[in-house]
Amino acid sequence: EKEDKGSDPRPPVVTVMGHVDHGKTSLLDALRQANVVSTEHGGITQHIGAYQVKVNDKQLITFIDTPGHAAFTEMRARGSKITDIVILVVAANDGIKPQTIEAIQHSKAAGVPIIVAVNKCDLPGIDPGKVKNQLLEHELIVEEMGGDIQSVELSALTKKGIDDLIEAILLQADLLELKANPDRSAEGFVIEAKLDKNRGPAVTTIIQRGTLRIGDILVIGQYSGKVRSLINDQGKVVKECYPGDPIEILGMSQTPEAGDILTVVESDSRAREVSEYRQ
Repeated sequence: EKEDKGSDPRPPVVTVMGHVDHGKTSLLDALRQANVVSTEHGGITQHIGAYQVKVNDKQLITFIDTPGHAAFTEMRARGSKITDIVILVVAANDGIKPQTIEAIQHSKAAGVPIIVAVNKCDLPGIDPGKVKNQLLEHELIVEEMGGDIQSVELSALTKKGIDDLIEAILLQADLLELKANPDRSAEGFVIEAKLDKNRGPAVTTIIQRGTLRIGDILVIGQYSGKVRSLINDQGKVVKECYPGDPIEILGMSQTPEAGDILTVVESDSRAREVSEYRQ
């Protein structure tokens, strides 16, 4: 892996985690709306479990919005480095809850930097400082307390602070210096896979290295297949997919599982060999 660091910058892959009703989904929606391409009238036509937001007209951020904490752990246990940055959503009116603690533990175990998003700051009489004090108990020390954890006060409802969060993500991504080599066979991992009765197995993946193209022969987990179609997060059919990009793949023989590793191989016979070995 080391000699293949690559020199092309790639978008950061960001996972949003947090307690069930602290506004994770509305935050993802607000982030997504920060980026509705004018031609699309209302944004995403198709939901593939991950999507990209374009900021400052050039930089892309990829958000994963499927894995629950358990899936996150499962994927990590199977060797997928699924995310570069975790956004920990904590509601200002509710503070840290068991699921918040769980998310903190998973992120720390994965060695992934955390950005704290203190949500619901539009509510009257709330004290974001309380959340930051609670975080201290879990050794998350935010910048204003002398630590190095970025925290952003925001409201997914009114959209106040969303730009600050995007800025925090870009800053963190800069520090990580994310690079990949697009000039090699693609590798990636599955975020979600479902059997679509009309299209067969539909597999949402994020490509980590290399470029994935139509016609590539794949092994995903223990199954093989050939890329018949690539559909991006906006429901458009594309010819190829680059590192850091989310994509839906059609053409697998069977439905793989979340966390399965995707590898492009040179021939059908090699694909069969690998999948038989894994089975």
